[in-house]
Amino acid sequence: MGSTYGKIFKIATFGESHGVGIGVVIEGCPAGVTFDSDFIQSELTRRKPGQSRITTQRKEADEFEVLSGVFEGKTTGTPIAMVIRNEDQRSKDYSHIAAQFRPSHADYTYQVKYGIRDYRGGGRSSARETAARVAAGALAKLMLAELGVSIQAYVSQVGTMKLDKSYQELDLSETENNAVRCPDPEMAQQMFDYIDSIRKQGDSIGGVVNCVVKGTPAGWGEPVFDKLHAELGKAMLSINAVKGFEYGSGFDGVLLPGSQHNDAFYTDENGGVHTRTNHSGGIQGGISNGEDIYFRTAFKPVATIMQDQESVDQFGNVAIVQGKGRHDPCVVPRAVPIVEAMTALVLADFYLRNRSAKL
Repeated sequence: MGSTYGKIFKIATFGESHGVGIGVVIEGCPAGVTFDSDFIQSELTRRKPGQSRITTQRKEADEFEVLSGVFEGKTTGTPIAMVIRNEDQRSKDYSHIAAQFRPSHADYTYQVKYGIRDYRGGGRSSARETAARVAAGALAKLMLAELGVSIQAYVSQVGTMKLDKSYQELDLSETENNAVRCPDPEMAQQMFDYIDSIRKQGDSIGGVVNCVVKGTPAGWGEPVFDKLHAELGKAMLSINAVKGFEYGSGFDGVLLPGSQHNDAFYTDENGGVHTRTNHSGGIQGGISNGEDIYFRTAFKPVATIMQDQESVDQFGNVAIVQGKGRHDPCVVPRAVPIVEAMTALVLADFYLRNRSAKL
């Protein structure tokens, strides 16, 4: 139950961090969508480990294999299965915590829920699972691109270092030109140096990923429990290490009176309806209004640090957890494609749900 997402465009991910591999099965993808293998591989490459010295040094090519659902470069309408094999497991790095509960990890909660857990890199709770989401999200991106919908995420904050510019003021094409994935080159360098200093201290730091969606038609979403922004929030909060989500004006919206916060409508020269401001973040009443959708996702500091921490083991004894293994000192640079992928999965599902409602 907990490994599936979507109503029509549905995915189910499988596999563990140190198992044979990870993968995804996609159901509900329409037939005839161009399956661009190079694009899907490029999205996985954006997420893969070992990209720079401020990411985990685990070496995985993250090359995917298609097992079903694709023929002559097109989706067939049947379930699509993709697998990514693990190549650089070092399970021995985790033998010392086989019975220990690492602070702020899922070790304790998995043990309580299941009575058993895969301690090798966190098993199913590892962020390695998100590679499967990126593969599925890349296919969703391809489908959405045919509809004119584009998704762009970027790093806007690392610790206290915050990019105080709106996305309209930034050249988002600069995002992929640095290891941090911040579109402001000067701030990106400062963030890189800061993350590197945190890494050298054996510590970790959190950050924020912003995301902008352009080209979404008005009318996607549901009016009550499956509001578009609620599903985006659920999708973001399902990503490892996420602690917060806000869309549109978010928490800052409480600073404005309604007279300033309301988005006034107008009709353009072609008869299209738009809003003069976009505090709503492109969503009103849980349904897209045709304006840009934008939101922020907050990531906590990575729980594994290269410092000794006090904890307990599964027998209730006091234990000292020693930081070992290969881990990101800051997750947000590699989280950018994950945020985009989950956004694409939400929008692809709502597109198909909206289409079916009109049949």
